[in-house]
Amino acid sequence: MAKILIIDDEKSIRNTLREILEYENYEIDEAKDGEEGLAKLKDGEFDVALCDIKMPKMDGIELLTAATNEGIGTQFLMISAHGTIETAVEATKIGAFDFIPKPPDLNRLLLSVRNAMDKGSLVTETKILKKKVHKKWDIVGESPAIVEVKETIEKVAPKDARVLINGPNGTGKELVARWLHEKSNRSKGPMVEVNCAAIPSELIESELFGHEKGSFTSAVKQRIGKFEQANGGTLFLDEIGDMSLSAQAKVLRALQEHKITRVGGDKEIKVDVRVVAATNKDLKQAIQDNQFREDLYHRLGVIVIKVPSLNERLDDIPLLVDKFLNDIAAEYNAPVTQIEPKAVELLKKKDWTGNIRELRNVVERLIIMSDKLITEENVKKYADID
Repeated sequence: MAKILIIDDEKSIRNTLREILEYENYEIDEAKDGEEGLAKLKDGEFDVALCDIKMPKMDGIELLTAATNEGIGTQFLMISAHGTIETAVEATKIGAFDFIPKPPDLNRLLLSVRNAMDKGSLVTETKILKKKVHKKWDIVGESPAIVEVKETIEKVAPKDARVLINGPNGTGKELVARWLHEKSNRSKGPMVEVNCAAIPSELIESELFGHEKGSFTSAVKQRIGKFEQANGGTLFLDEIGDMSLSAQAKVLRALQEHKITRVGGDKEIKVDVRVVAATNKDLKQAIQDNQFREDLYHRLGVIVIKVPSLNERLDDIPLLVDKFLNDIAAEYNAPVTQIEPKAVELLKKKDWTGNIRELRNVVERLIIMSDKLITEENVKKYADID
């Protein structure tokens, strides 16, 4: 049952609102002033608060501000007989869901309560989803190499500097890029990913910068490119080492001038994008081989983060195995499979050429092929370890 807190210094108003809302099957509690209201909001979970503006000790605006600062997720409906447009605007800016004049219109009051409940549910669902996403993208490990990566992310993420992530395939370069975005001042903006290796060289410019209708044979309508899509957020250029030299030149110009031009167009479009790039290639060697522009390398690599291979962080395998056992159990909607300590130690002896991606696949194979417990013999048999 949804819980509503009525905060008003007039007992008659509290009684009237209680009667109306209890008839609609809401669970009701009351507070006679702002201080009591704040104490109850801290102690209990309320879906909606109906809050008077003019009250002794602590008025409604002060209470709303305090609740917002405390991180209380209750949706506020402000009610006042002395309301002005300025007051309504102020309350909305602080975080109130709606402003209702006294005496409240019954239909509007009930509609606002229902809408506030819906918003509260959406906010809660969003928080849960974000926690799940954050858990999915968590960087697991306590080895010195991975701790250094985490510390670098903490330092670099808020600075808006361009970052080049280097490391073998399957090491988690995308995780580093995601955390650079999540911990940045752009986290509320989009994070747009482009796999440069998966796009044919003749289409990469259209993918990045967009194109105008009729600019080439298959351009039947205008297309917005990834740079524009990522405006205000982060553009993650994965496998940047596979990008053609002509596309590299245009990316360099976009980074220098913060402007792009769509393929087939002549209008310059301003873009505000933080570029994070990743590669498994030795770009310095690619520069020597005339396969990568040196000026672009220096533009991209303001900060370089090297992600270690799994063979460089074997002590993290127990933590990674535990994560994968739990993640895969959640995906299969099944109990978590247990693994013998000796079996985990045996996994540390394998040459992990496919890195973390390979380890996850092996763990999934072991879960499928083993019984409730993954043994040392299972690892020898299904992970190709002697």
